[in-house]
Parts: sequence; C-alpha cells; structure tokens
Amino acid sequence: MNNLNFLISGFGGQGTVLAGDIMAEVGMLAGYDAKKSDVLGLAIRGGSVTSQIRWDERVDAPLSMPGDIDFLFGFEPLETLRQLGHISSKSVVVYNEYKVPPVTVASGLATYPADEELAKALRDTARYVYSFNATQKAVELGNVKTVNVMLLGALASQLDVSYEIWETAIKKFVPEKAYTANVEAFRTGHEMA
Repeated sequence: MNNLNFLISGFGGQGTVLAGDIMAEVGMLAGYDAKKSDVLGLAIRGGSVTSQIRWDERVDAPLSMPGDIDFLFGFEPLETLRQLGHISSKSVVVYNEYKVPPVTVASGLATYPADEELAKALRDTARYVYSFNATQKAVELGNVKTVNVMLLGALASQLDVSYEIWETAIKKFVPEKAYTANVEAFRTGHEMA
C-alpha cells in the first residue's frame, strides 16, 4: 500500500467535514490505516474549512507536510487556490468552478482572480487539474447539497477503490433519505472525470 495524502478545501456549510469523514471511512474499508483532521474557520457558515486525510499501512499523524498532498479537491476555486502551498508537481487537483466570493471581494476590498489566472496557477503546480461546475450539475440533478459527494466521485476516478466501498461509506454518513441522491451525484462526478 502507498501513503496517500488528501486535502479537502471549502468553507462552512459546504460539507467539507462530511466529505472528509467519507474519505477516512473509504480508506479504512479499503484496508488502510486512516487518520483525519479538520480545521474550521472563524465562522461556522462561511469560514474556511479544510480536512486532511491520510491513508497508509500505518499513519501516526493526520496532517501532511506542505508539498506532500497527493490529492487536493476544493469546493470553491479561491478556497482551492489558497491551498497551493500544500501541493506539488505530483498532485492531482479536482475543484468546483462555482464561485462564492468572500466578504473582502463582495465589499470591494479585494478582487477575485480571473478564471484563467487561477487555473494557470494550479496547472503550473500540479500534475493534473480537473474542474467542472459541480454546483450547476447538482442543481440539474435536483439536490445542490450533493456537490461534496459529486466531487468525491470525480476524485474517486483517480483511485483504485471499488464502488461498493464508496457507497458503503456514503451510506454510513449521509441521511437515509438523501442516500440515493448522493450515490447518483457520486456516479455523475465519477463519470464526468
């Protein structure tokens, strides 16, 4: 088994912690030792949130060193870009293109980076960058709350873990009434990647 380091980046209310819980569970079900650590921003809703997950034969600490993240996935472009120091030329980045400008941009104190500038910074650092508007796709599927699991599906396309393991982990962490919508979102993200 190889050491795998994941970083999920978003803001409060997007399901970052839930996605991290699913990732840690998938790691354990796939036979890895898995550890997870969350960092919540100053605000429960709207503050930056990250989850780091590590899979290996033995994991002693949940946090990776800067530059050691193998897979970065972000729920918002700017939140993804903020994690640039954690990735390297070996990293895979998957992010949602849907923008949610932070307060500093909305108030005119800062400007949001241009799409191409943001994408170029990620492409210049990572081995592979994949993005799509997961928010729009989730709305088309009928449930915007499945964006996080849709992005997990896109990330899962890069990992050698069975659908059954992913679906078991999703079932453990999402409410029963939302299970079918989340599995559909997961499969859609997997197919889009």
